[in-house]
Amino acid sequence: MRVLKTLKRLQSQVFTSNDLKDLMRIKELAQATGVDVETIRYYEKQSLLPAPARQDNGYRDYTDAHLEQLAFIRHCRALEMPLADIRRLLSALDAPSEPHPDVDHLVQEQIERVRARLKSMRALEKQLLLLKASCGRCDDNGADCGILKELVAAAHGEACACHAHLAH
Repeated sequence: MRVLKTLKRLQSQVFTSNDLKDLMRIKELAQATGVDVETIRYYEKQSLLPAPARQDNGYRDYTDAHLEQLAFIRHCRALEMPLADIRRLLSALDAPSEPHPDVDHLVQEQIERVRARLKSMRALEKQLLLLKASCGRCDDNGADCGILKELVAAAHGEACACHAHLAH
């Protein structure tokens, strides 16, 4: 795994003059990463993203290191990793010389969660296909729609086409 080259410096909040010329406000950081401003603030509150230095007027000053770490977090979120797992991955990045067998375990757990969701989505697809199959039961003016009848029946607790396999 590639260690983010700027994380160590970010953790210590020690910046050079080159860093200071590349400071960003939160809106610029949001635009650069595609992460909403409120989400950035949330990540800071959750200690996933270190709080930036602040100007006298209270504006946050973000560096390229914040940008890189936020991009890392965003990528992990795109993989639908839970924040707790991302926190553990960030901790692993902070100690690159130590072994990290839990990183592989975290990814394996995520694979298992994805597989469970895929199984659930396939079941949902089957239910929708069964519901759609009831469509051909409308009269010529669209009244007496089979899909709507099935949905209303389900809302009343009755058996419907898409949940027929669940009926006792």
